[in-house]
Amino acid sequence: MKQDNLSYKMYLVTDLFGGTEEELLGKVEKALEGGVTLVQLREKEADGKEFYERSLRLKKLLDRFHVPLIINDRVDVALAVGASGVHVGQDDLPLKVVRSLVGDMIVGVSVRTVQEAQKAVEDGADYIGVGSVFPTSTKLDAKGITKEELIEITESVRIPAVAIGGITAENIEKLNGTGIRGAAVVSAILKSQDPKKAAEELNEKLVLQ
Repeated sequence: MKQDNLSYKMYLVTDLFGGTEEELLGKVEKALEGGVTLVQLREKEADGKEFYERSLRLKKLLDRFHVPLIINDRVDVALAVGASGVHVGQDDLPLKVVRSLVGDMIVGVSVRTVQEAQKAVEDGADYIGVGSVFPTSTKLDAKGITKEELIEITESVRIPAVAIGGITAENIEKLNGTGIRGAAVVSAILKSQDPKKAAEELNEKLVLQ
């Protein structure tokens, strides 16, 4: 499952935002045309069957673009649809347990401290999601971190770190030089009238070290 040449640069996290699944898939397709390199399906409201079926449809789209699918939280769904990976938070299944279940699948973990980042590495994470780097409307309980804390975290680990939280075309350049390997974006692409153009602009402004 793992891909040595995997790019985390433009990491799209999905959200229906009250729309339909067809609308979401249409936006994701445009975003893929704009250079999105990785997609995470995040479903907080869907039941297991709905999550599974949506994952299958999204994976079919992503396979056309040779872009990996990461499933948020649900290890069972990730395994059932043959996703490329799974992403878990600090309150989900312990990473060591997740790793034992998914084998060599890509596994990412959300962190906001150096200690959490280093433990993620010790427990077998392939990448970490760090944030919230800016205030975000998609996760109101997310605690923010400073740019200095972000740099401290990226320098403390050797696996890729992806910044997440409130990232837009107006602030993404503030992440340049922090050591991140990518930016996870939700609203800036999916709420855009032109997801392809939005992805292109974000990609252009983010300069990786």
